[in-house]
Amino acid sequence: MSLPPQRPIRELPDELISQIAAGEVVDRPAAAVRELVDNALDAGATQITVRLMAGGVRSIVVEDNGSGIPVDQLPLALKRHATSKIASLHELESVATMGFRGEALAAIASVADLSIASRTADAPHASRLDARSGELQAAARATGTSIEVRELFFATPARRKFLKTDATELAHCLEAVRRHALVRPDVAFAVWHEGKLIEQWRATSLDQRIADVLGADFIANSRRVDLPLSLQAQAVRVHGRVGLPDAARARGDQQYAYVNARYVRDRVVTHGARSAYEDVLHGGRQPSWVLFIEIDPLRVDVNVHPTKIEVRFRDGREVHQAVRGAVEAALALSRAPEPAPAALHAAAVGAASPVDAPSPSAWAQPQPGEPAASAWRATSGAQTRLGLQDLAVLYAQEPPPRWPPAAGAVADTQLQADASTESIGADGHAWPLGRAIAQLGGVYILAENSQGLVVVDMHAAHERIVYERLKATQGGEAIPAQPLLIPATFAATPTEMATAEGAAATLHALGLDVAPLSPGVLAVRSRPAALPDADPAALARTVLAELAEVEGSRIVQRARDELLATMACHGAVRANRRLTLPEMNALLRDMERTDRADQCNHGRPTWRQVTMNELDKLFLRGR
Repeated sequence: MSLPPQRPIRELPDELISQIAAGEVVDRPAAAVRELVDNALDAGATQITVRLMAGGVRSIVVEDNGSGIPVDQLPLALKRHATSKIASLHELESVATMGFRGEALAAIASVADLSIASRTADAPHASRLDARSGELQAAARATGTSIEVRELFFATPARRKFLKTDATELAHCLEAVRRHALVRPDVAFAVWHEGKLIEQWRATSLDQRIADVLGADFIANSRRVDLPLSLQAQAVRVHGRVGLPDAARARGDQQYAYVNARYVRDRVVTHGARSAYEDVLHGGRQPSWVLFIEIDPLRVDVNVHPTKIEVRFRDGREVHQAVRGAVEAALALSRAPEPAPAALHAAAVGAASPVDAPSPSAWAQPQPGEPAASAWRATSGAQTRLGLQDLAVLYAQEPPPRWPPAAGAVADTQLQADASTESIGADGHAWPLGRAIAQLGGVYILAENSQGLVVVDMHAAHERIVYERLKATQGGEAIPAQPLLIPATFAATPTEMATAEGAAATLHALGLDVAPLSPGVLAVRSRPAALPDADPAALARTVLAELAEVEGSRIVQRARDELLATMACHGAVRANRRLTLPEMNALLRDMERTDRADQCNHGRPTWRQVTMNELDKLFLRGR
């Protein structure tokens, strides 16, 4: 195969340079819409209208009520790298405008017919400039600018063949406007297609704009992200909204991140937000979020790519930690209903939090006339036992009703006796998750609160409680171990033997002492003190299996959390275990005081609320 003749190095003509730049900046109608809306926002517009024909392929018109362009600067606006946004290297390094390259108009004009009509506040009339002919003439319009783009890529038919259907291109154009609308609630946007209004967002508050753009369901299934300034990273502020884990989607099409009001797709931000869902997201589902990151412009480089959609942080670790911390803090809150005033109820019965529950010997006898719950006093020491049997002492103020009922007894009578006690704590507020009334199928706890019926998956709920306690107990150090009087032994596979020897330090950090006893046999000499009822051999085998699968590239904390999650699942109360009503109430109070208690470690929901209105509809009450 012969090589083509060597050509000399020479400068490219301006027209070819512009078309090469257009390939970087404008690859489809949506890119042109993005650039033109950027310019409108930089001009101070408060009303932006986008008109499209054939998905933007035949025509794009962007109208704004901004400051306008002086008539003598209109020809300059179409030249490459001509801009009013920056004038020096220092301004480039701290750019705060949406546009700054001066490439967009020149790039679009090289692959389409483009015209500009603009008027400043002091001009007697508007002026219209045709980019192809250079003709400048008077026009009629109010203060602001209108840019019309016709027949995109008419000069490059090959590129036009890569465009999708009109419906697809329209969807991309809508998404481009949607990204601007989310971050600028103070600006009104309208999108027309083929003469029909298809989207309109009026100027409003941020929360209302998010609801208008993403729907009321997103607001209902999301939480506000806004850490107090004292907890924010000094150079980074993160706020916005994040979707609940159980409202995650199959696709990541509702993940919007902004840096200084600029929409970006950045690995640091995405990974920081996604990692905050590690303990609460089920399977491969994608969470939703709208996150606004504010950072000193000198600490972020937006001059990475002509589309300006990529950025580079001076300290990516700082941004990652700020995003993860803010999202984790939002997800840690429970979505249980806010406590209701005690005045709505006739009686008050105290409850202690099992999170800080002391041993039974720490209890004092109540004084005459004092509510029984005030006998509880929090202790500063960490709880060393997670068994529900110990926690049930909190509610042993009177013998609980028998469940299941004795032969010949009526179950309804027993349930009614317990439900007669109102779900009120000693602080004068209703318990968000209510008071337990029964156990269903050995799997679910039924409770009554001010909203109606609460259904709790007891294993999933207890699993989250145990996991959070394990993490808190560990605190980055070794988990306290409980030596076994008689070591537990089990026949081990070669893989288990090798893992026990190679990961001995990690096992010790997790409170497990696992060592070979003889060829093919491992002995467990200690287990985590926080799991006194766990089967040592079964627990060790489960942890060894997890250790064998942990990738070496993972950070230690993530591997430790995964192992702790496995241990929590193993140590949580199992299905088909009968609980007394005090034990059920202990679990409910623990859930109310535990972070991320709405989901188990695998992302499944731990409880669901069925309101009285929903129950009324089931039974057609009020019809």
